[in-house]
Amino acid sequence: MEVQETRVQTDRVLTIPNMLSMARLVGVPLFLWLILRPEFGGPKSDGWALLVLALSGVSDYLDGKLARRWNQISSLGRLLDPAADRLYILSTLVGLTWREILPLWLTAVLLARELVLLVMVGILRRHGYPPPQVNFLGKAATFNLMYAFPLLLLSDGTGWISSLAAIFGWAFAGWGTTLYWWAGVLYVVQVRRLVRADVMTD
Repeated sequence: MEVQETRVQTDRVLTIPNMLSMARLVGVPLFLWLILRPEFGGPKSDGWALLVLALSGVSDYLDGKLARRWNQISSLGRLLDPAADRLYILSTLVGLTWREILPLWLTAVLLARELVLLVMVGILRRHGYPPPQVNFLGKAATFNLMYAFPLLLLSDGTGWISSLAAIFGWAFAGWGTTLYWWAGVLYVVQVRRLVRADVMTD
C-alpha cells in the first residue's frame, strides 16, 4: 500500500506486514492453478479461486495498515506489495484469457502498460533512481481490477447472478483499465522530469 514518506523506514525483514505480503505471493500460483484446473480436465474450482483472491485483497489492505500503525514500513515491503499486486493481475489475466472469459485485446492493453512501466524502471535504474512509488491512482486502478476479475470469473456461468456479475465486472474492468493507463502516463511524466533534471545537473 502507499505510505507517507515522512514515516520511519526500517530494514527489518521479518515483520508482520512483510509476512502478509509474502503470503500473498505464495497465493499467486495457487490462485492460477485453481482457475486453470478445468482446462486440464480437473473439476471447476472457481469458488476456491475467488476465496484466495478475497484473502489476497484483505492482506493487501492489512499489510499497509499495520505497517503504518506499527511503524514497520520497510524497503522490502515497498517491493513486495506492488510485486504481489502485479503478479495477481498477471496470473488472473493469464487464467481468464486462457478460459476465454477475457478477450485477448483487453489482456494486450493491460500487458502493454506493464511493458511501458518496465521500460521506465529500466531508465530510472540507469540514472541511479529507485522504482517509482505506488501512487493513489495506481492503487485505485488495481482496486478496480481486483473487483473486476472475480466478478468476471463469477460471470462464467448461467443464471441472474452470472448476468449481474458480468455487468458489474465489465464496468470495473473499464474503469480499472482506464485508471491503470492513466497512472502509467503519470509514471512516464515523472520519469521524464527526473531524467531531465539529472541531465541538466550533469
